[in-house]
Amino acid sequence: VAGDLTGPLDTFITASGRKVQLGIYVRAQDADKCDYAMDSLKRSMKWDEEVYGREYDLDVFNIVAVDDFNAGAMENKGLNIFNSALVLAKPETATDDDYERIEGVVAHEYFHNWTGNRITCRDWFQLCLKEGFTVYRDNGFTEDMREKNVARINAVANLRARQFGEDAGPLAHPVRPESYIKIDNFYTSTVYEKGSEVAGMLKALLGAEDFRKATDLYFERHDGEAATVEDFVKSMEDASGKDLTQFRGWYSQAGTPHIKASGKWDEAAGIYELTLSQETKPTPGQPTKNPQHMPVTMGLVGASGAALPLRLEGDNVAEAADNRVVELTQAAQTFRFTGITERPVPSLFRGFSAPVVVEDDLSAADRRHLMANDTDAFNRWEAGQTYGRDLLLGMIKAAQNNQPADEDGDFIEAMRSILLDESLDPAFKARALLLPTEQALGQAMDTIDPDAIHDARKQLSKTIATNLKSDLEACYENLGSDEPFSPSAEQAGRRALRNRCMGLLSTLDTDESHELAFAHFNSATNMTDELAGLSVLASLQTPHRDTALAAFYDKWQHDTLVTDKWFRVQATSSRTDTIAHVNELAKHPAYSLKNPNRMRSLVAAFGFFNQRHFNAADGSGYEFLADQLLALDKLNPLVAGRIAIVFETWQRFDEARQAKAKTCLQRILNQSGLSDNLFETVSRISGTEDLD
Repeated sequence: VAGDLTGPLDTFITASGRKVQLGIYVRAQDADKCDYAMDSLKRSMKWDEEVYGREYDLDVFNIVAVDDFNAGAMENKGLNIFNSALVLAKPETATDDDYERIEGVVAHEYFHNWTGNRITCRDWFQLCLKEGFTVYRDNGFTEDMREKNVARINAVANLRARQFGEDAGPLAHPVRPESYIKIDNFYTSTVYEKGSEVAGMLKALLGAEDFRKATDLYFERHDGEAATVEDFVKSMEDASGKDLTQFRGWYSQAGTPHIKASGKWDEAAGIYELTLSQETKPTPGQPTKNPQHMPVTMGLVGASGAALPLRLEGDNVAEAADNRVVELTQAAQTFRFTGITERPVPSLFRGFSAPVVVEDDLSAADRRHLMANDTDAFNRWEAGQTYGRDLLLGMIKAAQNNQPADEDGDFIEAMRSILLDESLDPAFKARALLLPTEQALGQAMDTIDPDAIHDARKQLSKTIATNLKSDLEACYENLGSDEPFSPSAEQAGRRALRNRCMGLLSTLDTDESHELAFAHFNSATNMTDELAGLSVLASLQTPHRDTALAAFYDKWQHDTLVTDKWFRVQATSSRTDTIAHVNELAKHPAYSLKNPNRMRSLVAAFGFFNQRHFNAADGSGYEFLADQLLALDKLNPLVAGRIAIVFETWQRFDEARQAKAKTCLQRILNQSGLSDNLFETVSRISGTEDLD
């Protein structure tokens, strides 16, 4: 790191009374952007003592932030090295999402002191032992610091966006990989996020009390050792007395289980039968799959909206719970609940209790019932997402067959109910009003049609905005505030909902909606609102777009991290001229492949988050990515290998797109001097690998 470093110093008093000197070191011009990272560090140290009984063991803990860094951060003992994007924040330059990421990553790297440093991995094949479990711990921290349900929804949405696609494609691998050319390529969503879900399932199966006993035992047994997955699971078994032999399959078997759920209510007998079956599709190197052992956290919602008692046939308990865990271990199982006096609607996998895809027999009316009455906030959101997904898939199919789309008025009214429900947290409303992403819709299709997906989603958003216009405008006005900025969860939730209202109104594509977005951008007093306005304008056909982009760049061109945001909003624009514009941005004087953050703000943002234009029918999106990857590979093969996974779904598109993607993949493989990182990823994606 060139130049003198400075930053805040502070002290943390551990539970046993020891003083720990804390320091964050950055370049002098960034010294005023470290307070939130320091606050996050102190809160994470306290949380780890209270929740896991883990006290810090040294007298000093330092963080140093650097601009040119491939990863988010590294947990070097006592001196964490951070990407500056995950340390530096003040209201004028950082969004609420930035604050939340800083909070989570600071905690993640600190938690590694016990799960990664004091207990480390015996070998690289045990990477999930430290990363998956630490992600689980940092997710728990975020849930306690933020709106708990929204934090869980965000974590699951992230898992589905990346890991489900990974599991369903040529890059599928177990949570504990069995072979690799470059271990860099296995810092994956499967190892991290699915590894976290595996830890969460253990807690659901054992219960909170026994899970804490098990983690205590794990820390006691293996402190100072290089441990294995077997050591971790054995601690769970020994502390709880539970047989986890079958559960170990989650570490060795790739793929996402698909669950089919069906129910039958016998009104006369008062019995509800729930039948669950599971199937995991073949993945590379694993053609045959075994049933997994998974917790199904569930409830039954009655016709009146009240929770129904859950007493399994043969139960001897005095009182039946209204929320319980049943264990699915077989290819198919039936659970019989007694004393069910009204028609139930099942609420399955509450809190996303297992990383699975569920196909059930619920009607649209059932989903509206759960949206309105489910006591589990995650499943209330999930019901709306599934309802919206099914509606959008129907609209896509109709458009493909040149038929009129069925825009369900009941869905619109359900969205209105969410917007107007004063009992709901604003952050939850903001999440619930967001339609399933283009990527999520693609995962639900046999052959992905990016143009039809984009058009259907745009059409439904406009329909919602048209019907809810006055309610959205009123909500937008009511959420305006002159109070000083705080990165608190409460304020962030209100800003998120206000910006969601503004974004929905922008889909009306009128002069009035354009003026609203432009005024929102110009009047913003913090980066969250300023960027929200700019992001909306970046996709509109309005003169305000160019004016706002030029003003933003002129204002922030000397701030590296904010300039990254300027590149990103343009790379993710839905305008028809985006690919041509992205190619021009790659020649911009401020653009450089040498800085990982700047490169990701354009190349990775375009590939991962602009599904329509990356998968353009003429292949221009693929060509842009291939050009950038080949140039990047000469400078930074590690990041090139990781970004290349954007091609992993190429075989899920129509034949014309497949041919264009295959040509680009072959061009990469034909390049002389290709790094092992890029070669391994692209060869696995294209089906030409040979790891033996």
